[in-house]
Amino acid sequence: MRADRLLSVLLLLQNRGRMTAPELAAELEVSVRTVYRDIEALSASGVPVRAERGPDGGYRLMEGYRTRLTGLTDAEAGSLFLAGLPGPARDLGLGAVLASARLKVEAALPGELAEQARRVRERFHLDAPAWFRDADPVPHLERIARAVWERRVLRAHYRRWRGEVRRELGPLGLVLKGGIWYLVAQAEDAVRTYRVSRFLAVEETGEDFAPPAGFDLAAYWTQSSRRLEAALRHGTARLRLSPRGQLLLPMQFGAAGARALEDAGPADEAGWREVELSVEAEAVAVGDLLRLGAEAEVLGPESLRRAVAGTVAVLAGRYADGRDRDVTGA
Repeated sequence: MRADRLLSVLLLLQNRGRMTAPELAAELEVSVRTVYRDIEALSASGVPVRAERGPDGGYRLMEGYRTRLTGLTDAEAGSLFLAGLPGPARDLGLGAVLASARLKVEAALPGELAEQARRVRERFHLDAPAWFRDADPVPHLERIARAVWERRVLRAHYRRWRGEVRRELGPLGLVLKGGIWYLVAQAEDAVRTYRVSRFLAVEETGEDFAPPAGFDLAAYWTQSSRRLEAALRHGTARLRLSPRGQLLLPMQFGAAGARALEDAGPADEAGWREVELSVEAEAVAVGDLLRLGAEAEVLGPESLRRAVAGTVAVLAGRYADGRDRDVTGA
């Protein structure tokens, strides 16, 4: 482990020039004292590390020195597929491996390409999780990822909406969607999707697992996502939208809202338009549509219009008397 870290120190100094001990410590996630010991070890092994004192000081390699020790390990090569996702790579236990791989690749690049790679890293950043939502706790993700990588059967304790289940899973792959991790696995001769945060316990059985012939993770996920969307959005609501409501619709309903606007009728004199929007079951649709506030009117179906009107009436009654209430609600 220390040999890998010493190589990382060497490559950091080679790629970035002068760096202070605190900067190296932060990059390697070690203490400053550990950095001092690593610099001493590099110097003792013949690497020409120069220490410069003063406010602009730090460590740097002697001018012209360059190492070619840039061979990637199997784990580092594999981790490069997550190069744009440092957070997920860390969740999978590959954070340090990915950092080491990146340094080796940078060190092997010609000067012009290395500078271009640094500019890209400085100016573009991918943040996978959705807004205003904390990431799921995934304490078992690393173990699940190892089973996926090694094709090992997992014995899992999983929490569903209808209760807890225990079953053996053949892990086929992991998917990160909107900041949420999902495991695609074979169970009882069927391929299913499991939300990783709902695993209560997992352990490897020691048995090897062979995926079904021709299984394609990306193709499965695309088909599964379409089936889920079709199953959820099995109703259609007719709405009348104000100009502001037309702006809110794709923000609140995503692609379904955008499609509804594409097929919308002509605007009336006040700019209101009628649309047909795919919605979920009525109980869910009422809450979703109320997010549009007074910028939308439900025209049909009649049962949905009555359900929205009933909810609005309850809210109106709750706030209509104008009584002052203290913070306890008394």
